[in-house]
Amino acid sequence: MVFKVIPVWKQVTPELKAELVDFWKNNKAIGDPARAAARTEQAICIGRDADGAICAVGTALIRVLPRLLQPMYYYRLFFAKSVRGQKQMPAFFNRCREVLQTYNASLPTPESLGVLIELESGFLSTFYKQAHVAEMNSTFIGYSPRGLQLRVSYFDGATLLPPVTPAGLPLTRVNRP
Repeated sequence: MVFKVIPVWKQVTPELKAELVDFWKNNKAIGDPARAAARTEQAICIGRDADGAICAVGTALIRVLPRLLQPMYYYRLFFAKSVRGQKQMPAFFNRCREVLQTYNASLPTPESLGVLIELESGFLSTFYKQAHVAEMNSTFIGYSPRGLQLRVSYFDGATLLPPVTPAGLPLTRVNRP
């Protein structure tokens, strides 16, 4: 890798929080400081370049797709322009996925079946046309309401959890979609 990947899931310090907010602002990724500050709590891994500056960040939060009715970590990734186009995304994603899988496995009850990816990059959507991409262990499951490719990468040994609504409520006959 051209940068060092550092897991930070559930370990974001106030210093790192400020650094991430600046990173997103300076790279025109998240301009709203309050939104950026909230996103810092979702950081899984960061990438640091040879000078120690943040150049990549992966974040996740729990989401329930109406079609799946299962909780998934909704994954987002941002690379600084200086590290784009160097084929670092799959390795970075796999490290983030590994961190989330290890955390999820440590819980008394899993909170997610795996990782949900919505490909916002036109380049990546064009590049990843296979239904299953082995290098990221991801499978195409359809398109989002925004018309973007949706992929899932299930955790090893994942088993279905009781169905829940997109609002996170247990599925009952009353609130069944």
